[in-house]
Amino acid sequence: MNPTDTRAYRQIPGTYVFDGEHCRKGYALNMFCKSLDVDGNRATFRADPVGYLDTFRLTDEQRRAVLDRDWLAMLRLGGNIYYTFKLAIFDGLTMQHVGAAMSAEGMSVDEFRAMMIAGGRPVEGNRSIEERSHG
Repeated sequence: MNPTDTRAYRQIPGTYVFDGEHCRKGYALNMFCKSLDVDGNRATFRADPVGYLDTFRLTDEQRRAVLDRDWLAMLRLGGNIYYTFKLAIFDGLTMQHVGAAMSAEGMSVDEFRAMMIAGGRPVEGNRSIEERSHG
């Protein structure tokens, strides 16, 4: 994070806003994910994930995040949740699976679902980075 960036959303912990900068950063990653809309591409990726990823200009970090299915890293590296979810669907996962996997608490799918039904994460400590620094 750039400490001189004045955009307020940069101060919200765990928030990866898909702005122009993020879009440019994640273009290749998102195009890979979008490619999974096509049945033939899914078959090629299933047969040779590394070889298929070679056809996209992914950074080493993006490639590792895809292969490890590190959902949160994909978002940090420019992934758009709607595109990265295509990879989750490829794996037979639901949005609850991905949400639980991205949780800092390492929640199970059932725990994540219960938290969301109960109203989501608590606001305390999650408002801004500045708020955390003031105790």
